[in-house]
Amino acid sequence: MRNNQPVTDREYLFPPGQNLVSTTDLQGRILYCNPAFIEVSGFERDELLGQPHNMIRHPDMPPEAFRDMWETIASGHPWSGLVKNRRKNGDHYWVMANVTPLMEGSRVAGYMSVRTEPGREHVRAAEAVYRQLRQEAEQGRPLHRLRRGQLERVDVLGRLLARLRPGPQSALAGLFLLQALVLALVFPLGSAWALAAGVLSALAGGWLARRLLSGPVDALLPFANRMAAGDLTQSLGREQRGHSGRLALAMNQLNVNLQSVVRDARTEAHKMQAATSDIATGNLELSQRTESQASSLQQTAASMEQITGTVRQTTASAHQASELAREASAVAANGQAAVDEVSRTMDAIRLSSSKMADIIQVIDTIAFQTNILALNAAVEAARAGDSGRGFAVVASEVRALAQRSATAAREIKSLIEASSSDVEAGHRHAGQAQQTMRGAVESVQRVAALISGIERAATEQLDGISQVNSAVASLDIITQQNAALVEQIAAAAAALKDQADTVSDTVGIFKLDRQLEAAEAPDAVALRKAAKARRQGLQVRAAG
Repeated sequence: MRNNQPVTDREYLFPPGQNLVSTTDLQGRILYCNPAFIEVSGFERDELLGQPHNMIRHPDMPPEAFRDMWETIASGHPWSGLVKNRRKNGDHYWVMANVTPLMEGSRVAGYMSVRTEPGREHVRAAEAVYRQLRQEAEQGRPLHRLRRGQLERVDVLGRLLARLRPGPQSALAGLFLLQALVLALVFPLGSAWALAAGVLSALAGGWLARRLLSGPVDALLPFANRMAAGDLTQSLGREQRGHSGRLALAMNQLNVNLQSVVRDARTEAHKMQAATSDIATGNLELSQRTESQASSLQQTAASMEQITGTVRQTTASAHQASELAREASAVAANGQAAVDEVSRTMDAIRLSSSKMADIIQVIDTIAFQTNILALNAAVEAARAGDSGRGFAVVASEVRALAQRSATAAREIKSLIEASSSDVEAGHRHAGQAQQTMRGAVESVQRVAALISGIERAATEQLDGISQVNSAVASLDIITQQNAALVEQIAAAAAALKDQADTVSDTVGIFKLDRQLEAAEAPDAVALRKAAKARRQGLQVRAAG
């Protein structure tokens, strides 16, 4: 027998109000399990489908319990009993297992198990019984066995007690036999005839009990078992009368009512399954598109941030250029002022040169006149003779001075004329420099105005791009939130689809059309392969 290890001493308490449901094929491979079964087992759904049901068997369960279960359900009868199961992590949980054969005609096609919460006193009793069965098996002297979930002795005493435990037929036959014995004791003369009559009455009573009690119940029992297995395709005849006939009518009506409810539930479940499948597919596509949009918007936000940084640098550079242009304009204005001052100085020099030329002209005139006067004085001194000789000398000296003065005046005049020519050229150059500086100042002012405009435009552009960047960042946050919300909706839609599939699988346990649903029965190998493919796909996506 399969021994699942390791195990722990921790007990997982059965969830209150839940039922664990599963179906298997004839080899015990799981074809369906409801969410409660999956949760309590600790395995994933894909780890269970197509796998042997004994993968949750606990090592403490005695082989005798499963021998009795398989023997009972293989004969077409339901089996009930306490079972200790193992979870994936080694913990254990107790269930009241109710196993019913799934029939196709007169053939067993599979099994359905419904597990409910057991009482703690039943668990303690089952632990004691299973411990006793394990000890007897280990000692090689089995004294007890299970028969349809009930413990019974296998020795002579046990078989005798089983014989003495009467059923309805034996009880009624014994009653007739006891009546015959009483008659034989009361009427001893005819005791032999009374005893014979009692025996015949007992036999007749047994046949009558079987006819009236066991027969109708034996006819209803297979029908009830098939209904318990979810087979709603059967119907009972109307031949029976009395209580059994009314019971058969009630069971027929229950079968029809349950069939109607299950058919409506299955139809709506299939519709819900199709709708949720479309919703899940649409939400998955929407999630993918939203994720792509969020990624693109995130890239756009990063690009806008880079553009904002570039424009911010451009604005800073324009501001610096504007400051430099203002400084250059101030320097050009100072240069203009200096050139204007030079021009004014050259004008003053030119005026001074003109005045000096006039003064030299006066000096030259005075020297000429002094020379004339000296000549006259010399003439007069010569006329005077010896008495005018000294005056003649003075006149000669004065004349020499006058001549030197005239010569110096002419030289100064030549220098002043040359200087005036240079001053005039300097004045023209200063005027040209003044005009050039004025043009340069105007150009620098225009450049400063243009750079100031560029600075204002760059500042406005920076403000605009900053607003756009903020808007894109806000839109990016909103889109990321929307993407997360869409993923949640997609996950909810996928969960809803799984729930719809579970509901469809649950109502699919019931049989409404014998031939159609026999053809649609699941295959354990196909389920195991599909589950393995899904697990591999999940692992690939997780690795990616």
